[in-house]
Amino acid sequence: MPRLAYLGPEGTFTEEALRLLDPTADRLPCANVSAALNAARSGDADGAVVPLENSIEGAITTTLDEFAWGEPLVINAELLLPVQFSLLARPGTEIPHIKRVYTHPAAITQCRAFVARELPDAVVVSAPSTAAAAQEVALPGSPYDAAIAARIAGEHYGLVELASGIGDRSDTVTRFVKVARPGPLPPATGSDRTTLVVFLADDHPGALLEMLTEFSVRGVNLTRIESRPTGDGIGRYFFHFDFEGHIADARVGDAIAGLHRICGEVRFLGSYPRADGQVPQIKRGTSDSDFAEAAEWLAKVRAGEI
Repeated sequence: MPRLAYLGPEGTFTEEALRLLDPTADRLPCANVSAALNAARSGDADGAVVPLENSIEGAITTTLDEFAWGEPLVINAELLLPVQFSLLARPGTEIPHIKRVYTHPAAITQCRAFVARELPDAVVVSAPSTAAAAQEVALPGSPYDAAIAARIAGEHYGLVELASGIGDRSDTVTRFVKVARPGPLPPATGSDRTTLVVFLADDHPGALLEMLTEFSVRGVNLTRIESRPTGDGIGRYFFHFDFEGHIADARVGDAIAGLHRICGEVRFLGSYPRADGQVPQIKRGTSDSDFAEAAEWLAKVRAGEI
């Protein structure tokens, strides 16, 4: 039975994602994303499940930075989880009596309209996670009257759901990834995603365009690009890329090799099945058979046969 670390405590959306990704896994709750990934790196866990991006908030920057700077980990699965927030409180609490609410900053942002409308006089305080907020509210003598968290958190900590579906958007989705130490990759399925971290060799005009060209000329479609500061001064960035295809695909492998030639460092973060099942449209001249035919033709030319 694999042991998977995750952003805890019990009752987080990450735990819900882990249960869906691997229902049989032994679960190891961790205090934060860094701790979960470090548990996978050290061998305390066989892998980890962490959030990568949200359809409202965008990228989870802690996760991006951990992938860029920490010991290598490789994504082997992803999950798109609909996110539904609930207002949770101790039994007997009524909404008009709520003066202090505890929740994660992402939940604060995504539930602004509800808080403004239903809790206009309440102070909202940031918590390490939505489940940690629910755990704190459940304690006798807690300074907080309510938590905004997943319904599962209320079940874990004995809280009552005063309101459900309180997010500003009903279609909010968070993308979670399951990672492990480097090893054999999941086989190509025809509906795959590949993730990289790329560092520039030097900062010069057109540097980003050069990287994007490696994808464009091979018909590789980007699904996400993020820039993050390197910490070496203002204006110094590295880049995260998600794109369609598997490293076993000729066009994808060739694009990654092209980036390796022109960039300071390319960190491969995995090729894995897409959660949405979308199949990429292969541009004319970029299929595996096109690459194979071109290589065969070039070999003949070099041999003087044409």
